[in-house]
Amino acid sequence: MDFDLEKLWNDYSGDVIAYGLKILGAIALLVVGLWLIKRIVGITTKTLHKRGVDETLIPTIKGVLKIGLTVALLIAVINNFGADTTGLVAILGGLSLAAGLALQGSLANFAGGMLILTLKPFKNGDVITVNGETGAVQSISIVTTTLKTPDNRVIYMANGSVAGSTIMNITQEKNRRWDYVLGIGYDDDFEKAKQIIQDMIAADDRFHKDPEPFVRVGNLGASSVDITIRAWVDAGDYWGVHFDMIEGLKKAMDENNISIPYPQQDVHVHNVK
Repeated sequence: MDFDLEKLWNDYSGDVIAYGLKILGAIALLVVGLWLIKRIVGITTKTLHKRGVDETLIPTIKGVLKIGLTVALLIAVINNFGADTTGLVAILGGLSLAAGLALQGSLANFAGGMLILTLKPFKNGDVITVNGETGAVQSISIVTTTLKTPDNRVIYMANGSVAGSTIMNITQEKNRRWDYVLGIGYDDDFEKAKQIIQDMIAADDRFHKDPEPFVRVGNLGASSVDITIRAWVDAGDYWGVHFDMIEGLKKAMDENNISIPYPQQDVHVHNVK
């Protein structure tokens, strides 16, 4: 049987040319697509930097965007050959759903990290209270937040629980109000006690003059007249002021013979005959 090249070419040249054009088109689509992905990711990165997005978040956004665009490009390249990509898309969707269910906790932490890094309820160095723990923020990653407590414990918190909890940022504002209630005896001169407190506040430069400190009788308790004290200080001075004032108040009240009562009960014994 003779091999007829001319006949073979006449029979299949159309298919070869058509398939070759599809290959060239796929290559061109792939090259242009990869170039566009690189451009899109680059422009997105520059935009994120200009918008002040947290540096920890930017690599994650770049990675997710690049993977998503690359998968879309590969589907387009396969579709260029005339293949039905509906099944492939369905398979990818199923795999994504299965992975999502398997990694539900991790995805919740990832989403929480995205929220924290985007909304910025706190930053490194802030002192916060969350989930019953108080500490200085040491680091914020995409899945965990690290706190260091005043007694030097290091706490690693999953961002899913952090983002879903009430967060108290203690040092976000530069000023804090120092609140304290001092109880004195009913037989003591509360006007004199108020003046002593006001003089102590005036003598301490750490207290702000504006807003004006507040010193008033706030409650008549079961065993004491309660004097409410409110005065503003710099956030960094808060704990120093707190302990100095408590010690100073005790000394000042003792020196002026003003009692600080403690709860007590009178027991009356009746002799029943």
